[in-house]
Amino acid sequence: MTANRNLRGIIVMVCAAALFTLMDSGMKLLSEHYSSMQVTALRSLSSLPLVYLYVAWRSSFRAMLHVRWPLHLLRGVVAVIMLVTFVIGLRHLPLTETYAIFFVAPLFITALSGPLLGERVSSARWAAIVTGLVGVLVVLRPTGEGMLTWAGLAVVAAAVCYTISAIAVRVLGRTDSMESLMFWLITMLAFGSTLLAAPHWQPLLRADAWLIVGVGITGFCGQWGITYAFRHGEVSAIAPFEYTTLIWTLGLDRLIWKTTPDRWTLLGAAIIIGSGLFLARSEKVHAEAEHP
Repeated sequence: MTANRNLRGIIVMVCAAALFTLMDSGMKLLSEHYSSMQVTALRSLSSLPLVYLYVAWRSSFRAMLHVRWPLHLLRGVVAVIMLVTFVIGLRHLPLTETYAIFFVAPLFITALSGPLLGERVSSARWAAIVTGLVGVLVVLRPTGEGMLTWAGLAVVAAAVCYTISAIAVRVLGRTDSMESLMFWLITMLAFGSTLLAAPHWQPLLRADAWLIVGVGITGFCGQWGITYAFRHGEVSAIAPFEYTTLIWTLGLDRLIWKTTPDRWTLLGAAIIIGSGLFLARSEKVHAEAEHP
């Protein structure tokens, strides 16, 4: 049963990764005109109407009050920090390199899922995670030069915040509804980032309207997908499939910013994809064993 939930979570995670890549591409374009904090605010504000419509359709706003407030507040705070630091990375680094550094998050998540969540992390999962991390290091080049910049360190900070949020989702998912997980995250993110961005708010350009709408739609759909995946599957099994984001970033870097990946990037991508396929096959074998 667990393996089947993991497989569903993996499929949803792959789709969410693609949507988030589109969203982050829009945020990178917006960061050319606005501050990192304002871009964070625009990302959350543009998704807010969709989240409220979703909650109105699926539940009631009164039900949103019956939640575990401390963990929701924690998610809200780390979400603001995560997006701001990630946008700083997007502003100064290529999309592919930003994601490559951010991919230390699945290793953090796997390492913490045992002591914090009581999950059993199998040797196959550890092998896939470590192999995927090796692929990330290959993308960074053997020197790891990109990680030693301020922008690189900002992305590492974003990865730490994401790890905290992913663990919190798994804990909250045991008692709180999926609607409340999305409602309070986006609401707190919108309130906090807008408040912080307000003193230096720049007027919006009409030409950026389509980018803001696109960021809102892909952000909402991606957030639904990643919340579903982490709520219903084991985080140590789901997290490695965020590596598939690298496939989309390679294409978008070439299409939008005319950045051609070199042989190190392609080799690292191949290693990352291989680790994900290995883990998918391992989860499939477990599912078949549970339901012969």
